[in-house]
Amino acid sequence: MNENSVDHFKNKSKSWDMNSKRVQNAKGIAELIVKNIKLEKSMKIMDFGAGTGLLSFFIAPFVSKITAVDNSPSMLLEFKNKCDEFVCETEVIEKDLSTETLDEKFDGIISSMTIHHLEDILALFKKFYTMLHDGGFIAVADLDTEDGSFHSDGTGVFHHGFDRETLEAIAEEAGFKEIHFKLASTINKPHATFTVFLMTAVK
Repeated sequence: MNENSVDHFKNKSKSWDMNSKRVQNAKGIAELIVKNIKLEKSMKIMDFGAGTGLLSFFIAPFVSKITAVDNSPSMLLEFKNKCDEFVCETEVIEKDLSTETLDEKFDGIISSMTIHHLEDILALFKKFYTMLHDGGFIAVADLDTEDGSFHSDGTGVFHHGFDRETLEAIAEEAGFKEIHFKLASTINKPHATFTVFLMTAVK
């Protein structure tokens, strides 16, 4: 882990998968990805902000290899501890793509509930674009615009969800086409209900 970076999830990683809402959210996103993207057993994809591997676990049966990229070493340790349960090859890379680059090419990039933690979304999408083979896809799930109450602790949160039209324009500027949005899941909290979208696009 970089000396200057802070692992905001260090104290949460062990219990992360115990939250059934979190598991159901990842499962719903994965099912929508499978339904809307033609995944193939030969595909090598990246799970950006993979965390403990919730999304990867549900996508693994449909692809050849998943590269888990995250800047939280504690989360990635949990990923490694259970990767034997995955039915595809896995690779773990600790990297902060907001400041670093990854010189690899993928058939697709998946991500769940991660991009609101990054300040510069255009720079991120441009990076995604260069990391994809021609015809490759992104499938990014995150919160629709919310009032900031989704996170009880706003540390490391740069966006209170996203306006879909604004995000579509950013993806277009990065070079993506065939951009589509669908409702992926609904997260009910005691004080409010939040919706999660899945954005898909191709290079």
